[in-house]
Amino acid sequence: MTTRTLLRSAVRHGAGRCVALGLVSTAAAGAGLLLPAVLGRTLDLLLSRAPAGRWVGCSVGLLALLTVLDMAETVLDGTTGARATAWLRLRLTGHVLALGPRATARFGSGELVARLVGSAAQAGTAPTSIAAAVAAVAGPVGAVVALGLLDVWLAVVFLTGAPLLALLLRAFTRDASQCVTRYQEVQGRIASALAEAVGGARTIRAAGTAGRETARILRPLPELSRAGHRMWRAQARAAARAVAVAPLLHLGVVAVAGLLLARHRLTVGDVLAASRYAVLASGIGALVGQLAALVRARAAAGRLAEVLAEPAPAHGGRRLPPGPGRLELRGVTARRGGRTVLHGVDLTVPGGTTLAVVGRSGSGKSLLAALAGRLCDPDAGEVLLDGVPLRELTHADLRGAVCHAFERPVLIGATVEDAIGLGPVARSPERIRQAARTARADDFVRRLPDGYATAPADAPRSGGESQRLGLARAFAHDGRLLVLDDALSSLDTVTEHHITHALAQGCGHTTRLVVAHRAATAARADTVAWLDEGRVRAVGTHARLWRQEGYRRVFGEAEEKRVFGEAEEKEEDDRPGAVAPGAGADGPAQGARS
Repeated sequence: MTTRTLLRSAVRHGAGRCVALGLVSTAAAGAGLLLPAVLGRTLDLLLSRAPAGRWVGCSVGLLALLTVLDMAETVLDGTTGARATAWLRLRLTGHVLALGPRATARFGSGELVARLVGSAAQAGTAPTSIAAAVAAVAGPVGAVVALGLLDVWLAVVFLTGAPLLALLLRAFTRDASQCVTRYQEVQGRIASALAEAVGGARTIRAAGTAGRETARILRPLPELSRAGHRMWRAQARAAARAVAVAPLLHLGVVAVAGLLLARHRLTVGDVLAASRYAVLASGIGALVGQLAALVRARAAAGRLAEVLAEPAPAHGGRRLPPGPGRLELRGVTARRGGRTVLHGVDLTVPGGTTLAVVGRSGSGKSLLAALAGRLCDPDAGEVLLDGVPLRELTHADLRGAVCHAFERPVLIGATVEDAIGLGPVARSPERIRQAARTARADDFVRRLPDGYATAPADAPRSGGESQRLGLARAFAHDGRLLVLDDALSSLDTVTEHHITHALAQGCGHTTRLVVAHRAATAARADTVAWLDEGRVRAVGTHARLWRQEGYRRVFGEAEEKRVFGEAEEKEEDDRPGAVAPGAGADGPAQGARS
């Protein structure tokens, strides 16, 4: 979406109020143009001692009308800007959520917040600025016409300086546009750094680096100051030049009006009117202010349009056929930040099985998990569920078929029960509690101040308890595929054992894909996919892969020493029902079914 298209959409959204504001502004400009003529006529009548009561009444009426119109303009200006800002924020929020993780990867969370809060508010002033600019132009144009009606030479004198005023406005618009854009870019950088620091406040405090972080966040301030000063200097230069030119034009008009008065071609009242019209015609200051507001709104809209131009994933119209939840990745390649993270991955997860994805940090495990549930799309290749490419599925079928749990789940909702039940289909309280029991979260939720009715912000919890709530949310929604992206990393070994045992029993989900960092988690999976530098190095049971030294090193030396003896004894046990290394006595791992 282009900047111009976005601004037009914002204006059309509040078209009724914009039209009303334009009419009120134009009416105010018209009343302001009538007032000098009426005052001039009144003055002539008073000087000639003729009855002037009606004209005095007209003058008072025009002043009252201008007051009412000014009040209406103020109300419409505020409400129109607020509605446009709300619409822009709603549009941007919806698009960012539709983009998913790609939005923060492309722009950063702090930059997105800065654009959503600051840029949207600035761009929301565009409709009112346009209406005000129209009125600001109508006043000088109408004043020039009025000068011509009084005497053509008055208009000619004023128009001799019009080209210079036009050049001033053009130069100001060009200079201010560059300064404003730079100013808003630096603001975004500061906001992005601040968001990072707030997210890592605990780490910063533990490291004792608050002073250095403050300096890092505020480092762009001198650049921001320079951009701001350049912006205001551009406006000051334009206003100063206008102030230098406008009085000369005003004096020229008044001088010519005086000559015409001496020749009895104008009356004293006409001279008064000509003087007022010259002031209105040279009202470049008001026009500079409106142009400055338009420039700021356009620059802000450009920052919003940049986000909206990022294409959101489109959904198809196909429905999922009946199936066990077979997941396939065919030649999948994915790039992030100019780097190829996954290289031509081919992987099949038979329906009803559990696949553990293991690998060193940076090998592409989380990206593969995101691709499996279409939180992002591959740059090449395709991902299929029961033979249907995920791109071709309807949004409802896709989100109803795939459930996710993450390492750091975010609880969204008014209560803990709402947070667990968050999903495309509402779940009953009993279903939510059953999911919490499966995730070993029911006990500590019941100990909260209001149990399941506790607000998430009022629910103190550890990292492991947060992960259990995230798992409960995934378990509460039946689907064909459950994707756990390192969602067991903060659990104690006993809780992890119970949950992985429940996963092996199905938990209502047909197929499970688990990003694993512990050998015990991989041991309980039916099959393990070993990622190494973005490629699938091997696929097999944990016991079979454990014979390779490189695979053991994925889990670290301590884990290698602890499990190596067990794996050596059980390396031949990859048949159904065999107990894999790391499984407890009450938690037999499912055999390989791939």
